[in-house]
Amino acid sequence: MIAISEPGRESAVIAANLRRLMATDGLTYDDVVAATGLDERTIRGLIRCANNPHARTLNKLAAGLGVPVDELFRPIAPSAALRFDRATNGLVEEVVTQRPEVFAGWAEGDFNELYSRFGTGGALSEPGIVAAAEAMNAKRAVLTQISVILESDESTLLAEFVDMLYRRVTERVEVA
Repeated sequence: MIAISEPGRESAVIAANLRRLMATDGLTYDDVVAATGLDERTIRGLIRCANNPHARTLNKLAAGLGVPVDELFRPIAPSAALRFDRATNGLVEEVVTQRPEVFAGWAEGDFNELYSRFGTGGALSEPGIVAAAEAMNAKRAVLTQISVILESDESTLLAEFVDMLYRRVTERVEVA
C-alpha cells in the first residue's frame, strides 16, 4: 500500500481509481454492485470519498473488478495533457481568484475540465472562463436534482421522460 500524507487523500485516490476502472471497462454503478456484492450506497460513498473503506470492502471491490487491491491505490499523476491545459489556460487561476463565488464547491476534476476548454482561436478569455464555469455549475445543479428525483417515487417517471427526450434528440440527429 502507498504512503498517504494528507488526511482524506487515501479516499480520494481510491475514488479516482474506481472512477478510472469504471470508465475503462464501461461499468455502471449497477455493474459494480453486481460484480462486487457490495451495496450501491457503499460504491457511491467510495466515489464521493464519503467513507473510509475497510480492508474487506477493498478486497471485495478489487476482486469484483478483477484487479489487485494495489490497483485501487495507484498514484494519480497529472497527465501531459493536463499539464499542457493548465499551462495554456493561465488566466483561469486569475479568474478563480477574482470570482471565488463562481467556483464554490468545485473539485479538482471540475477545474481540470475547465482548464481543458478552449475558446475561439485558443485559450479562454476571462468572460469565456466565467461562462464555462457558470454552465458547468448549471449542469451540476441539474444533475443534483436528477439524483434526488432518482431516489424518490418519481424515478420511473423521470426515466421515461429522459428516454423520450433521448429518442427525440437521437432521431433528430439521425435524420439530419
